[in-house]
Amino acid sequence: MSFKNIYQGKKVLITGHTGFKGSWLSRWLIHLNADIVGISLALPSIPNNFSICNISNEIKDIRLDIREKEALRKVIIDEKPDFIFHLAAQAIVRKSYKDPHDTWSTNLIGTINLLEAVRGLDVMCSVVLVTSDKCYRNSEWLWGYRENDMLGGIDPYSASKAAAELAFSSYAESFFGNNNQNIRIATARAGNVIGGGDWAEDRLVPDCARAWSNNLLPAIRNPHATRPWQHVLEPLSGYLCLGQKLSENISQHGESFNFGPTVNNNHAVVDLVKEMSKHWKLVKWNDVSTKSENDLYEAGLLRLNCDKALSRLSWSPTLEFEETVKMTSEWYRNYYQGDTDMSVKTLDQILEYEHKARRLGINWAH
Repeated sequence: MSFKNIYQGKKVLITGHTGFKGSWLSRWLIHLNADIVGISLALPSIPNNFSICNISNEIKDIRLDIREKEALRKVIIDEKPDFIFHLAAQAIVRKSYKDPHDTWSTNLIGTINLLEAVRGLDVMCSVVLVTSDKCYRNSEWLWGYRENDMLGGIDPYSASKAAAELAFSSYAESFFGNNNQNIRIATARAGNVIGGGDWAEDRLVPDCARAWSNNLLPAIRNPHATRPWQHVLEPLSGYLCLGQKLSENISQHGESFNFGPTVNNNHAVVDLVKEMSKHWKLVKWNDVSTKSENDLYEAGLLRLNCDKALSRLSWSPTLEFEETVKMTSEWYRNYYQGDTDMSVKTLDQILEYEHKARRLGINWAH
């Protein structure tokens, strides 16, 4: 069954809707004719994809800090959403070193506040809590992490996401069991998402696009770190699949799912930069991997095993690495050239992604 059959006319509440992933999810759900309520503290950057795509004109746009427990509860109780996608977070690893308290309070207490608010709903609601692939205790091993592998994290961001997973598990068992089946919750773990419209601080792709558009050299900090790079639409399709399955069947309640690329889409940072450079003219970069700022810990190797999503949700990735980089580079080039309506460009890429998924016979696209 297609996403439009599931989400059309349904009320969908998105926390973090002004962020990179949140704005793309909002744009997709607008395309699916959902009734969207967005909750975010503020616009994440200048520029930002939410404003560029004029999303506020097509949804209910609420400014609210998810750490404000009672205010968050009131919105959720009043709106009575059919679906909730919880994306609001402090999502930058290096920022978590600078302000660990803000990271912990947003990522853990904010999630608990949402779960507390959902406890008060008296309607059927499917809740997808988005955490991160970095919630796993990273042992730098070669095989992909499975959903039952050990949680943990050295940096404050990763640890806070692991803690949010523990909070979810506790609430699923303690408060949303057999006596409260109208609330169904699950977590989604994905990371290293790229795509147009991300201007978050200290991110590789927007740093390169910004620098190359101004004839500057971007600084490449960890060129040999390997990540499961994926276009933003890949995990979003997973979140939408998970929301659908939760609404249809309680068997996914209390479960966690990885959403990542195929194994051959795990590439080093330098490989991503080289692939991006194919879509720009005469570009270079500056390797700063020996500088002292590298003293802060960042994982070197990270992979996900997504067999559970394939088996339980009939979800699989759609794009190859080269397609992911091409779509991302085209979006930024169009933006910096200033000759394209980026709301239209964003929707065009969503339609392109849906078309590719249909050609591949992926279940959600039909």
